[in-house]
Formats: sequence, C-alpha cells, structure tokens
Amino acid sequence: MISTVTKTLQANNKAIYVVLLSSLSFFLFLDYIPGMQAWSAWVTPPVALFLGLVFALVCGRAHPKFNKKTSKYLLQYSVVGLGFGMNLHDALASGREGMEFTILSVAGTLLIGWFIGRKIFKVDRNTSYLISSGTAICGGSAIAAVGPVLKAKDSEMSVALGTVFILNAIALFIFPLIGHALNMTQHEFGTWAAIAIHDTSSVVGAGAAYGEEALKVATTIKLTRALWIIPVAFATSFIFKSKGQKVSIPWFIFFFVLAMVANTYLLAHVPALGEAINRFARKTLTITMFFIGASLSVDVLRSVGVRPLVQGVLLWIVISLSTLAYIYFFV
Repeated sequence: MISTVTKTLQANNKAIYVVLLSSLSFFLFLDYIPGMQAWSAWVTPPVALFLGLVFALVCGRAHPKFNKKTSKYLLQYSVVGLGFGMNLHDALASGREGMEFTILSVAGTLLIGWFIGRKIFKVDRNTSYLISSGTAICGGSAIAAVGPVLKAKDSEMSVALGTVFILNAIALFIFPLIGHALNMTQHEFGTWAAIAIHDTSSVVGAGAAYGEEALKVATTIKLTRALWIIPVAFATSFIFKSKGQKVSIPWFIFFFVLAMVANTYLLAHVPALGEAINRFARKTLTITMFFIGASLSVDVLRSVGVRPLVQGVLLWIVISLSTLAYIYFFV
C-alpha cells in the first residue's frame, strides 16, 4: 500500500515538473511571435530559479540525474551563445580592468576562507577548503575541479556544493535589488556580480536581470576568473601532496572566446545572426535556471549543517563588501 502511494506521488511530481517546464518554455519562446512578446516578459532568470526551488522544496526532486546533466551542459552552451553578442575588444577592456583585483581576491578569499573555516568554526579541512575555492573562483565548477585533487569524500563535496548552491540562489534575487538601491551603474554592477557571486549561472542570471552592459561585463570577468580553476587545482595538488589527479579544465570558456572572435570579425557585416544566437542563448539560460533550482532538496539543506553554512555566509559578506569598496574607490 505504501509503495503504491509513493509511486503515485512520484508520478504526480514528475507530471507537475513536466507541466512547469513546458509552461515556462512556452511563455519564454512566445517572444519570437509578433505581438506576443509581452506574454514572455515575466519569464526572467530569477523567476525560473524561484519556480524550480519551490518545486524542489514542495514536491521533492524529479529526474535528478537529468536535471544535473542538462543544467551543466545547457549552461555551457548558453554561455558560448552569449559570446555571439559581445565584441572582443570591449570584452578585453573589461577583463583587463578587473584582472588585478581578480588575482588579489582569489588569493585573499582562499586565505580568509581557510581562516574562518578552520580557525574560527573548526570546519573539517576539505570542506573548508572546498567552500573557500567555490567562493574564490566559480562555485560548483571549482569545487568539482578541486575536490578530486583533495581526494574529498562525497559527503564533503555535498556539503560544499550545498552551501554554494544556497548562497547562489539568494544572490540571484538580492544582488540586483542591492545594485538598484545603491544606484550602481551597469559596469559597476557587472564587476561586483562577477567577483562576489559564486557560480557562473547566477552571475550571468543576475547580470541579465540588471541590464545589457551588466551582463556583458559580468560574463567576461567571471569567465576570466573561472580560468583560475587550473592554477588553483595545481597549487592544491602541490600543497596537499595529491599527485596523479586529473584537473577538470573548463573548455567551454575557450569556445566563449571563439564566439566573441567570430562575432567581432566574421559576423561584423551580418550582426543580425550574432544577435539571434545571443537572444536564443538568453532563453536557454533562463531554462537552465529552472533546472538548477529544481536540483535543490530538503536533504541538501539538512546535509549542509550550521558551521559550513556560516563560514560560507561570512566569507561571502567579506568578498561582497571588499568588492564594493574596490569599485567605489578604485574603478
């Protein structure tokens, strides 16, 4: 009897999941039909993430493997597609401006995170370092790359990923609100979001919610920052004496750069094509947010625990405030 009820609930949850995803996609792509654009205006990255979160927390996770795999690759394809809406020269200028602070913030975040986690809250070594790496570079991607080098346990990976995921979801909602409250320019907000928000997905989502220029600046600086996965992973291998571990290289970043090159030099005379690809990529990015939100679960929240979460929050506050200070005094 119990198994029958469980199967029925699971079937209902999967049906709700399909209805939500289908409805979201339907309204989102109404934007391509003349006269129907107003119907898709409400479908933004924060709204998609919120719907996914509500579904996961109320109904539980449906198709977890599909969610994880689809969100990973769809995000990468979306980021590459966004490259077709950017000019290489402008992107290099934006990336160059944030390079010095990026170097300082990556090293500083790792050290401060280690101190907060290990010395103050006594979080275990691997979990503390993973949370610090995710905050310093690019969230889940950095954790996934550094974890095997550390020989971290699945439980340690889950706690670090859960901490970063929760803070990412919060950031996507509150950062645009804070940016508007502080009257930040598009460039200022893009720089702040790229450095202070963990995952590329939430950085791009927050940038898109704030404005066109903010999206371009945030994406460029964040992907430049994501390249630090490679040296940090190698440094981790040296510091913790982990040899023979493979480093996961974020190859999609290089395709993003190629997309910018193609848009700048090959599509200069047919800008409509680059704009069309970029527009479609924004749609798929919004759908990605739903998948990411639907990946959360009550079990993930329970697994995080208080101390790792507090470490993540305090480290996040430190990097957010220091980035704001840098923007207002040096940019």
